Amino acid sequence: MRKKIVAANWKMNLTVSEGERLVQGILDAGLRLAEDREVIICPPFPYLTQTRNQIRNYPHFYVGAQNCASEESGAYTGEVSAAMLRSIAVDYVILGHSERREYFQESGELLRKKISLVLESGLKPLFCCGEPLEIRESEGQQPYVQRQLEESLFPFSEQELSRIVIAYEPIWAIGTGRTATPEQAQQMHAYIRGAIAERYGNEAALQVTILYGGSCKPDNAAELFACPDVDGA
Repeated sequence: MRKKIVAANWKMNLTVSEGERLVQGILDAGLRLAEDREVIICPPFPYLTQTRNQIRNYPHFYVGAQNCASEESGAYTGEVSAAMLRSIAVDYVILGHSERREYFQESGELLRKKISLVLESGLKPLFCCGEPLEIRESEGQQPYVQRQLEESLFPFSEQELSRIVIAYEPIWAIGTGRTATPEQAQQMHAYIRGAIAERYGNEAALQVTILYGGSCKPDNAAELFACPDVDGA
């Protein structure tokens, strides 16, 4: 059975004390997660160890980094390697977020390299894909996302794919107040799963967790999660 996951990406927000209070508030809710449920908290780099320490005794809670370097090590001032993240017990790494693609011009080829390093380090990539508004309005979202998958994911083996979580994030629904309808989300999640099935086979596709990453909120989460191919957010 594939995992059901909720992942929190803080982006470049909160002070260290604010982050500590936020995590504690989540833990104080007293969630008891089943074996196939996970919570992933992705704070900024400086708070990773603090967050790890806070969740240490809570089953099925994990820590994720928001990015990593495309090189193993070396003279890359300001970068953080996958091996460094592994050494502080990080579990996941977000890769390919639309903000990284847009503001830092991260290409499919670069992301493929990052995914490889993350897998080699024993971490799990959380790979983001999705289309901007102009692509959605021209009904080109399926070939657009297909290309992202082919460039960055499909070079990997079925075994490697089994360690990767995918997040479909319609860029037009991130921080805009707009949200894909459950029907739109299900349609794209089913398309992504179908593309994986075509490349790796149906059994492999059924095991891949695909999250919805476009402004999921308490008032729409239940409806989105009820979609058969939406495995969380």
